[in-house]
Amino acid sequence: MRRYSPPYASSYSFGPGPLSTTLKALIIANVAVFLLVSLFPSLQLTLGLVPAAVVRGLQVWRLITYMFVHAGIFHLLFNMLVLWMIGAELERMWGMRYFLKFYFVTGAGAGALTIAFSLLPFGFASALYLSVIIGASGAIFGLLLAYALYFPDRLIYMYFLFPIKVKYFVAILGAIELYSSLAVMNGIASATHLGGLLVGYLYLRGARIDPLSEIKYRLLRWKINRARRKFDVHAGGRTDDWNRRVH
Repeated sequence: MRRYSPPYASSYSFGPGPLSTTLKALIIANVAVFLLVSLFPSLQLTLGLVPAAVVRGLQVWRLITYMFVHAGIFHLLFNMLVLWMIGAELERMWGMRYFLKFYFVTGAGAGALTIAFSLLPFGFASALYLSVIIGASGAIFGLLLAYALYFPDRLIYMYFLFPIKVKYFVAILGAIELYSSLAVMNGIASATHLGGLLVGYLYLRGARIDPLSEIKYRLLRWKINRARRKFDVHAGGRTDDWNRRVH
């Protein structure tokens, strides 16, 4: 995505804009952990999400630390690029506090759902129980879901070549991950990606619904409808209801 400056300016910037302090901190933390694990590979087993270690050893901190460990430079590069391209606009819209909360809730929630998935009595699921799951992809998929909900018709370029609306792109990703989690053992924790989509959706849906406000709204609608019936006032009618009063 290329953003051009006003006509009177002679320069342009690539991407969604400059990195915020929040995004810089997240990217630096991911790069630092990547370098640390590169020097001390055993840390991957210590920091990664191992469902058996969380269930048996109650090592719940792995639900956070696994998000900062990556399998290779391209794994890290892809996640950080999406974090910048998608996260920059969402953070400007939400603010730093809500953005960080969403990021960690979706990442940790995706890990928790992966653990639950690994406990299912199926071979494709139980294979995850002793696996080491790493990467920020759960949180990244949550951000993608949020982006699709807020900007469904915005175009992005799949593989940098094919323009496609965000809502269709995320739907295709979800279908691929669902198939992969059930049928393909390719070394990628597709269940974690699906978990990020699901937790992101539930989180945003819950944030838009305030239970107290919803109760007040329903009570007000009930009072209005009762008053209409009492005074024989109708909100409207069909074309053949010519004798009804419309207010």
